Amino acid sequence: MTLPVDLETDAARLRAIMAEDLAVRGVLDDPAWRAAVEAVPRHRFVPGFYLPGEECDGQGLTLWQPVTAALDHGRWLAAAYSDTTLITQFDGDEPDWEHPAGRHGGAPTSSSTLPSLVVRMWADADVREGHTVLEIGTGTGYSTALACERLGSAGVTSIEVDPHRLERAASALHGCGYAPTLAVADGLYGYWPEAPFDRIVAACSFRAVPPALVAQTRPGGKILLTLSGWLYGYARVLLTVAGDGTAEGRLLGGTVSFMSARTHAAPAFGNPAHWAAGLPGRPRAARHAPERITAATEEAFHLRFLVQSAVPDAQLTAVGGIVHLVDVVSGSAAMLAPDGDGGWRVREGGQVRLWESVERLIDVYDAAGRPGPETFTLCVHDGGQHLRQPQVPCLPLPSP
Repeated sequence: MTLPVDLETDAARLRAIMAEDLAVRGVLDDPAWRAAVEAVPRHRFVPGFYLPGEECDGQGLTLWQPVTAALDHGRWLAAAYSDTTLITQFDGDEPDWEHPAGRHGGAPTSSSTLPSLVVRMWADADVREGHTVLEIGTGTGYSTALACERLGSAGVTSIEVDPHRLERAASALHGCGYAPTLAVADGLYGYWPEAPFDRIVAACSFRAVPPALVAQTRPGGKILLTLSGWLYGYARVLLTVAGDGTAEGRLLGGTVSFMSARTHAAPAFGNPAHWAAGLPGRPRAARHAPERITAATEEAFHLRFLVQSAVPDAQLTAVGGIVHLVDVVSGSAAMLAPDGDGGWRVREGGQVRLWESVERLIDVYDAAGRPGPETFTLCVHDGGQHLRQPQVPCLPLPSP
């Protein structure tokens, strides 16, 4: 595709500005990755995307505005070279960027991750020249292009579960002169035809480490992925694979989240009022407020991830100030309501006492001195996967 000279000139200038900004912030301290950022034209990979409007609609849903070069060239190009995640797809529906329409709410299912996080991922995975890498989640292809620029296309394999997404990414990659191995595949199973790999990096989140990824990593190789769950608590982990097929690594700090692998996404749970209707009539005083895991703080973000080990099948939603926990697997539920005096009252029923389980975990966490994510180690072996911390009982992860 031939583009106007002024577009390429403007894009190169904006890339240099973005790279300098990332370097000043300490994100881009490797000269080789900086050269890649300065070379890869991100705008080629995002011909269209959505940005949130300033106001919500009458139902409180975010109004997502389509942005393309045809609609607003300046806004499109500036956003392409901002350190921002650009949403490119909602609910698995591929947009028609020739005739884009606004969106009311929806669940993002594909995006171009903000450049600082993309570079941070490759750097955290200790990717170096000569490595063979598997990227899970091609998305727009921008991250793939950075890896190709750094390592050469021959060392890069990237898989994507969405064939339409991969087709667009492949076109952009090939148009920019990159030729990695690309395939439509589910990241849960890695990609055996190109294994083994020195590094595996996932741009989606999993409930637990997929065994196939450990099996497809060379001894001494590393896997960087994000663990999540149905409570939307997240933690990144960098695992080193041993010769006996086990893997171990510490959690990494920072609040980073990725969309769930589609096979690990939370199921629909229906109407919270229906679940609440079957709960016992006598509430009890809650020992811990829901804000412990819902507040917009790094500690709550981390604690919500740990809580998922106690109630791995629970989901949380708030309606009109009432907090609901629902477990579609066991049929259990809990409902928390303010008591008017600054505390909370809880009703729960079913096989699992959900909030009681959450409270026990929080008690242990508090008694241990509220340990941060860097103090936890994830161990992957034949008998399962467990989070370990010297002062906290072993926490199992759900089966992958």
